[in-house]
Amino acid sequence: MTEIDFYIIDQAGASAREQLACRIAEKAYERGLRVLLLTADDEQSARLDRLLWTFRQGSFIPHAVQPEREGEPVTIGQQPELSDDPVLINLTDTVPHTWAQRQRLSEIIDQRESVVTPGRQRYKSYQQHGHKPRTHRIGEGRER
Repeated sequence: MTEIDFYIIDQAGASAREQLACRIAEKAYERGLRVLLLTADDEQSARLDRLLWTFRQGSFIPHAVQPEREGEPVTIGQQPELSDDPVLINLTDTVPHTWAQRQRLSEIIDQRESVVTPGRQRYKSYQQHGHKPRTHRIGEGRER
């Protein structure tokens, strides 16, 4: 059964959301897990592509943007069906159609209403499928 984690950030903005996505991807990479960062569009994919090089001093996470892969442990893209990665970090407003095929699913919610409302709908959807998502409140760069 897929483990589902909702990370609720006390800030508003795409930047905070994307920074946390990079931190989660880094932890999975360090554990030897492959990751798909599921993005809403090419612009967000490009931001994450740059951010994975710069989000933390000395960070290096080997990655590729779909459709490229070439054995990289982290993939960024909008097509979850092109990936069988066990970890999915969802940065879209919808329930990914391949979510149940993953070991772990991370949802990152900031304080913008445009993110909170669809996030609540996804949470309810996972519950309706018999899952009990865990919730983590994140504040001031640290988990509370």
